Amino acid sequence: MKRWGLWLLFPLLAQADDIGTQYKEQAEAGDKRAQYYLADTYYSSGDESHARYWAEKAAEAGEPDAVALLAQMTMKTSLPDARKLAEQAVLAGSSSGEITLAHTLLNTQAGKTDYPRAISMLQKAAENTDDDSAVDAQMLLGLIYANGGEIKEDDAKATEFFKSSSMLSRSGYAEYWAGVMFRDGEKGFIQPNTQKALNWFNVSCLEGNDSGCEALDALSGE
Repeated sequence: MKRWGLWLLFPLLAQADDIGTQYKEQAEAGDKRAQYYLADTYYSSGDESHARYWAEKAAEAGEPDAVALLAQMTMKTSLPDARKLAEQAVLAGSSSGEITLAHTLLNTQAGKTDYPRAISMLQKAAENTDDDSAVDAQMLLGLIYANGGEIKEDDAKATEFFKSSSMLSRSGYAEYWAGVMFRDGEKGFIQPNTQKALNWFNVSCLEGNDSGCEALDALSGE
């Protein structure tokens, strides 16, 4: 199932009744994949408590993507623990786990960084455009090059990756997400940078993304 965006900036806003109709019966019957889908849908709708409950059940049953989802949720509270969970998910064969693992490998708060390994995993995932993870892989690669830091900043590469990601999801989405990341920052990885935020919000807006335009206007007026 498609989940556009690494940190769910645009929740799917699924209603509880819809979630139950789609997956709940199979999940309650013990189908680990349905349990994962149910957890993923709850998480996308903003209901993290139910998401964690079903993700843990699916993970206990051996569903790798559920472990990856738990790793993603754990990034909010403990990056070292998130990295451990993501490593487990990747070893079990989860492609979405590779994105979360790569993200933790870029953040000093999770432990020693490993940019070469992170970029290698992301490049591989980005090439497989039949997999939902390609959207996030391309987006994160764009952010790496837009940010610089441990590697040389390269706006041309960043633009290429953001554009590819947006083509797989929605126009201007990756650029909007980059703007949010530079506006807000991420301790251990991204330093807040208003000029970069304005730049990427502007690109998003020019691509026709309403959220990019609104964010550009709001930040410009501060």
